[in-house]
Amino acid sequence: MKTELLDHVESKSLKEKVTHFEIGDIVDVHCKIVEGDKERIQVFSGTVISRKGRGVNEMFTVRRIVNNEGVERIFPIHCPNVVDIRPVRSGKTRRAKLYFLRKRSGKGVRLAQRHSTHTVVK
Repeated sequence: MKTELLDHVESKSLKEKVTHFEIGDIVDVHCKIVEGDKERIQVFSGTVISRKGRGVNEMFTVRRIVNNEGVERIFPIHCPNVVDIRPVRSGKTRRAKLYFLRKRSGKGVRLAQRHSTHTVVK
């Protein structure tokens, strides 16, 4: 009963259209940044290493390497400052959380690419 009420109230804050992406995908996250009276869009691209929560509280973590230093950002999916999420490449994983990538560097960070399975109709 209580969760049904919360879901009904939270449904007004949810985005209608959310891009489908999974753990291990490389995504470009377009964020709105306000500096004084100006607004601009900044792109943060990296690998999705985790996804958690549900409803308004749903979040995902994106990791990338900058100057040999790992950088992670946590984004709420339904936040109005997250303008767009564009998947670039899908990675093949067997885990729900890719925290083991934190210990790796260089080529060890790369994941195998998931190939889409299309059925050939003759």
